Amino acid sequence: MSISGPRLAHTGLAGVAALAASALSPAKANAHDAPSGWSYPYECCSGKDCRHVKASQIRPGADGYLIRSSGEIVVYSDARVKHSPDGEFHWCSIGGRDDGRTICLFVPELMF
Repeated sequence: MSISGPRLAHTGLAGVAALAASALSPAKANAHDAPSGWSYPYECCSGKDCRHVKASQIRPGADGYLIRSSGEIVVYSDARVKHSPDGEFHWCSIGGRDDGRTICLFVPELMF
């Protein structure tokens, strides 16, 4: 049995509409994972912005956390400062650049 006429046209249009809707709907965005296995949140990372950094690269000071490579100071109360799930420093900067502006800074519990 074949489908023809208006029924075929309706089925075809419905399929095209469903395909178009799925193409236009936002896909679930995934950030990449930290070396210890937890996922960087999407608001911090677009897949290349975040990385583990040695504690020596982040210096707590009177005004906030100094990012040594960029010279930026992120104040302690800044919303970009986050708790680090693995107790290590992780820095998310624009484009993952060492001289980029901070998107998020994950700090160990004792320094949070």
